[in-house]
Amino acid sequence: MSDEPGTLERAVEATLFASEEPLTVDALAAHLGGIAPGDVQDALATLEARYRLRGVHLVERGKRWHFETAPDLAHLLRREKEQVRRLSRAATEVLAIIAYHEPVSRAEIESIRGVQTSAGTLDVLMEAGWIKLAGRREVPGRPVIYATTPEFLDHFGLASRRDLPGIDELRAAGLLDPVDEAMEAAMRFDPDDADESDAADDENLAD
Repeated sequence: MSDEPGTLERAVEATLFASEEPLTVDALAAHLGGIAPGDVQDALATLEARYRLRGVHLVERGKRWHFETAPDLAHLLRREKEQVRRLSRAATEVLAIIAYHEPVSRAEIESIRGVQTSAGTLDVLMEAGWIKLAGRREVPGRPVIYATTPEFLDHFGLASRRDLPGIDELRAAGLLDPVDEAMEAAMRFDPDDADESDAADDENLAD
């Protein structure tokens, strides 16, 4: 096989390089004039392999493709910046529950945590771009349900939710404290057992 990239590979490479946001296979195919998605997927696989040892990598996050700095070179591009506020314990617990059991309603989140969840906690996660409204549960009251976003996968370096670590991995890495109880509960949670009621006023809820 020749080391020289083909025309389609070069076109895909140029499109991703110029794009302001990650692109799906279908979006790339449409942009390139209706190329078959299977051909675009093959070109992406070839490019991914070509860039594997380069200073930038071609990666897929949530079925969207983009270029990013190789992890071992990230320190060369860091600049001093204002320290980002860490998530509160409540926000960390809520994010973990949504990630492992999406789509999930606020009532289901509260059932796992054992305490009420303020609207502010969910707002913080939505403002960060890590969760989104994913519709309504088709049960009495039709509560809003939440899910993670492609930005969540990108921030945490996950190709999909299948790459989320298990309890044993988290414990081995020392990442369960202080949310170990909520995380373990989240991974055992059965949405069918949750109380579907979501009638409490947001302004009267507190963390």
